[in-house]
Amino acid sequence: MAKKGTCPWCLSHPDYIAYHDEEWGVPEYDDRSLWEKLLLDGAQAGLSWWIILSKRDNYRRAFDRFNPEKVARYDQRKIEELLQNPGIVRNKLKVNAAVTNAQAYLNIVEGGESFRNYLWQYVDGRPIINHFKEMSEVPAKTPLSDTLSKQLKKDGFKFVGSTIVYAFMQAVGMVNDHLVTCPRLKKLS
Repeated sequence: MAKKGTCPWCLSHPDYIAYHDEEWGVPEYDDRSLWEKLLLDGAQAGLSWWIILSKRDNYRRAFDRFNPEKVARYDQRKIEELLQNPGIVRNKLKVNAAVTNAQAYLNIVEGGESFRNYLWQYVDGRPIINHFKEMSEVPAKTPLSDTLSKQLKKDGFKFVGSTIVYAFMQAVGMVNDHLVTCPRLKKLS
């Protein structure tokens, strides 16, 4: 059950409320979890987050529990298998991007940098805490998400436009965009 003042975007379904209350905006520092969330945000492009959230368990099964070492080695046969899986978004560009993004992720970590540090350096290792009163004040992207998006693209990632990256930053707690009326803003600050 939603608490009074909860961010209104999540009020359509109990699972959405649980996601808001337990995950969204919680700082994430685990490399593999960060990569999973980036892949899922890329899969969301052009769709509602609810679609991806409702398919998340299917994605975990389909993509080997988001094991980037395995996903990076997917061949055309595996990609074709994924494109037949009704439990995920069967978009060829997005499925191919998951493989490409796994390879880009491995290039970063095999180069000696954690994915956590690669991402969190953009916010000096601490969440940016905003104090928006209305959903209409929350931006779809920022100059910071523009910068991170450009770097991700430069490093070989796909489906990482600025809007996707900003949604990712919100989801993993790099940015706290819970409204000032939402109990989660204070709890996560």
